[in-house]
Amino acid sequence: MEKPLLYNYFRSSTSIRVRIGLNIKEIDYDYFALHLRKEEHRSEKYLKVNPYGLVPTIEFPSGIKLYQSLAILEYLDEIYPSPPILPTTSIKRAKVRAMAHAIALEIHPINNLQVLNYLRTNFSVNDEKIKKWFSNWVHKVFLPFENILSKDEEVGLYCFGDTPTIADICLFSQVVNNARFEIDMSNYPLIKGIYEKCMENEYFVKALPKNQPDAE
Repeated sequence: MEKPLLYNYFRSSTSIRVRIGLNIKEIDYDYFALHLRKEEHRSEKYLKVNPYGLVPTIEFPSGIKLYQSLAILEYLDEIYPSPPILPTTSIKRAKVRAMAHAIALEIHPINNLQVLNYLRTNFSVNDEKIKKWFSNWVHKVFLPFENILSKDEEVGLYCFGDTPTIADICLFSQVVNNARFEIDMSNYPLIKGIYEKCMENEYFVKALPKNQPDAE
């Protein structure tokens, strides 16, 4: 079987998400590195692949091409249903999606590289203030997220039960990204515990930035 092609960047948290999903599903894939700081994702060639000029993009031998990490993860779960990364019932899937979306939609859009670069370029924001900006939006979500974990009876070794879901994939990738901005995690023992559990899982470890061919 021909392998899908993943266009991604080693440090991108959205790329980490998709790499974890592919690993969990044990899908072998070809790795195409794009260096975001060198603007390789803005090249004319890549814009023909993904008009948004963002990563990740996955391209299947059939010609199917998908953008947006959560859409990719859900597609993978539909065409490779075992092992699942979403629960079986509608309400449980909704709960897991809500957890994943809290990270993917409330933190990432205002903390991604293009936003941080815009702050630097257009508002002369220095690195220390960038860290404060990044930290603010993380804590806005992590505080209630930790509270939800403390009260939800369906929380197990992971965010939902004892096997990883897209909620853990998003949470883990965010915590990995947090480390670069020295985010204080002392108020989040449950989040830290889930992160540490993920770090015992080879599929998550294999997806870490340091383990990618383009890692610097």
